Amino acid sequence: MTTPLVSLTDLSVQFHGSRVASALNQVSFTLGQGEVLGLLGESGSGKSVTLRTLLRLHPARSTRIQGQILVGGQDVLALKGRALDLYRGGTVSMVFQEPGLAFDPVYTIGRQIAEAIRAHEAIDARSAASRALQMLEMVQIPQARRRFDAYPHELSGGMRQRAMIALALACKPKLLLADEPTTALDATVQIQILLLLRELQRETGMSVIFVTHDIGAAVEVADRIAVMYAGRIVEQRPVDRIVHTPCHPYTEGLLAATVGPEHRGRPLRAVPGAPPDLAALPPGCSFAPRCSYVSEQCRRERPPLAVADGQALACWHPVRGLAEAA
Repeated sequence: MTTPLVSLTDLSVQFHGSRVASALNQVSFTLGQGEVLGLLGESGSGKSVTLRTLLRLHPARSTRIQGQILVGGQDVLALKGRALDLYRGGTVSMVFQEPGLAFDPVYTIGRQIAEAIRAHEAIDARSAASRALQMLEMVQIPQARRRFDAYPHELSGGMRQRAMIALALACKPKLLLADEPTTALDATVQIQILLLLRELQRETGMSVIFVTHDIGAAVEVADRIAVMYAGRIVEQRPVDRIVHTPCHPYTEGLLAATVGPEHRGRPLRAVPGAPPDLAALPPGCSFAPRCSYVSEQCRRERPPLAVADGQALACWHPVRGLAEAA
């Protein structure tokens, strides 16, 4: 059996402030080489926290991390100093939601990409600049030579996002983390960026973890989807199966709330209620207060994540079983 590129085992993350918030609760999944995993869920479900934990971006003083993270055979939680610096960008890189915040406004786009390359590889400034220009051309930025010398504020939102992708891929990472990379863009540009990410993933063979709350975006990009709620994975299956035969009531609710041409003139079926307070999670299933299938067992006992045939489900009363939905 092939060793996975990424393996998370019982990963839990708590943020300590005036209150203790349990942002992740025993999250486990694996990701193979060249595979694209979509993390789907509402805001506050733990998607972005998962990505930032993979990059060790949370402040150590106020964050408690338990469990294990292995990426390319490295124990990520044990990395320190230069090894951690090389891991960030070299092994794993990230495309953030807002590229304007990822670039320094006082330096040109090309210079920043070239500096990232030189920080990870022993090459001269001219070679790094040449590679940076190639990266801008690879992400299909028009007039790449001109954009190379542009400052971040001189580019449109779509151009900045393409430049952010170029920066993330500059050091040839094995894993790309994409944190809702199309949120701030208009619909036409969103589609262009999604198709570009998928094309680059296929060309380079890298693995991708793609965070979104848009099921349409997940379908365009992902091979497999993990649905997250209140810091836990509640369902994990291949994208076509999870879209056509959802098993968890929360997944069913997310799909029902998706707007499409066929829903014109019909009321939107939103998931009732709101996500729980992560500093005061209920004792049983976190989704129980919003679930139409709820029972006393749901309120009393947290359902375990049952795994079968590469699929996973955490629910006492699923819409359908994994075998039925296969």
